[in-house]
Amino acid sequence: MSQSSIGVAVIGAGMAGKAHAAAYRNAPSLYESILPEVRLVSIADAYAPAGEAAAARFGYTRSDTSWQAIAAADDIDVVSVVVANHLHREIVEGLLDAGKHVLCEKPLSDTLEDARAMAAAAERASTIARIGLTFRRAPGIAYIRELVDSGRLGKVLHVSIRYWTDYAADPGTAISWRFKGASGSGALADVGSHASYLAEFLAGDAVEVGGGRFSTAISQRPKPLGAVSGHGHSAVSDEYDTVENDDYAAFSLRFAGGAAGTIEVSRVAAGHPNDLQIEVFGELGGAKFDQSRPSEIELYLAEDSAAERGYRRVLLGSPHPYIAGGMPIDVSGVGFGQNEGFLFQARAFLEEVAGLDESVSLPRNADFGEGVHNMELLAAVAESERLSGATVRLDK
Repeated sequence: MSQSSIGVAVIGAGMAGKAHAAAYRNAPSLYESILPEVRLVSIADAYAPAGEAAAARFGYTRSDTSWQAIAAADDIDVVSVVVANHLHREIVEGLLDAGKHVLCEKPLSDTLEDARAMAAAAERASTIARIGLTFRRAPGIAYIRELVDSGRLGKVLHVSIRYWTDYAADPGTAISWRFKGASGSGALADVGSHASYLAEFLAGDAVEVGGGRFSTAISQRPKPLGAVSGHGHSAVSDEYDTVENDDYAAFSLRFAGGAAGTIEVSRVAAGHPNDLQIEVFGELGGAKFDQSRPSEIELYLAEDSAAERGYRRVLLGSPHPYIAGGMPIDVSGVGFGQNEGFLFQARAFLEEVAGLDESVSLPRNADFGEGVHNMELLAAVAESERLSGATVRLDK
């Protein structure tokens, strides 16, 4: 990396790729202006029109059609990899070999073998490799974590997480890479990866999972007539292909501290486009987060008088994580959403690449070892499902 600037590229111009692209564009304006110049260099996508459109929209100098072009470019230092999971290993290892700093979308890969190989490559690399566990940076979820760590909620007794989406609820949705792969690589890997790392973020290390149940609700989907981007719909043919993985998944967890947990995820929950709900119950109170109202949490503290005891709405503002000095208007009630998680994530990554002290504004992003652990947990869920819901221990 040059001392005076950081050149940025994004591989993948789909839904999440656009979120990364926008985040790098806006990261220098978050908090103090302490970053070197951030140069928005390229957005790469195998489907050239998508890359060209995203580059023009977000102010990147050019677009490319291969990851190899990004790896070979001398003016690029930092790369986000936001493509199909089965492509991650080749691209990430190639970028690290080329001396790039890499931020990879979750899950780390589509197989544990590849994820572990990527983590080993990151250990060998002279550059930085991180995985984006974006929801850890949602201010409401981070604040609930603070309530747990401070003891305000007391010992955590159990956690309940539901992540319902409906991007695949329409049987006419075109087949794509999201519907291919082994059991557990569908809804569980897509949105269950978020739910599982959040469960551990709030309740500590999981030591076993059980009750694994998967369902493929829509077994055949039409083939697309053109490119399929993100969760969007596209024109389809009269020819159908088989869905290989799960539309729905549910499982339970036990944590090292004695707490229990349940997780339920779906990509066919009609009417729930992005419905992440979290409840944490402790000996001294409870807290709720609802992604449809991301600028607030609900909080119950047993220390309140009997006449006032119950859940109350807490609007998030400058006293809460990530907001003070970051949001242009950082007072309670103004609001923010999931897009800001990508912004906080990009800022933290750029600060680390620039060599700034971790105490400047943000904690670091998760490393590839944490990405491997998340996949090991999901693999244990798939094993539980294969064993008709049997309990599966997690090796630490």
